Amino acid sequence: MFWKIVGALIVAWLAFMVIGSVIGFVFKAVLWIAIIGGAVFLGTAAYGAIKGKSEHKRIRS
Repeated sequence: MFWKIVGALIVAWLAFMVIGSVIGFVFKAVLWIAIIGGAVFLGTAAYGAIKGKSEHKRIRS
C-alpha cells in the first residue's frame, strides 16, 4: 500500500512538472509574440506619421 501511494505521488509530481513546463513555454511564446507585434505596430505607426502627406485630400462639393 505504501508503494502505491509513493508511486501515485511520483506520477502526480511528474504530471505537474510536464504541465507546468508546457504552460510556461506557451506563456513565454505568447509574451514574445506580443512584444514583437507591439514593436511592429509602433514601427508602422511611426512610419505612417513620418511619411504621411502634409496636404490631406478633401472632397469638393
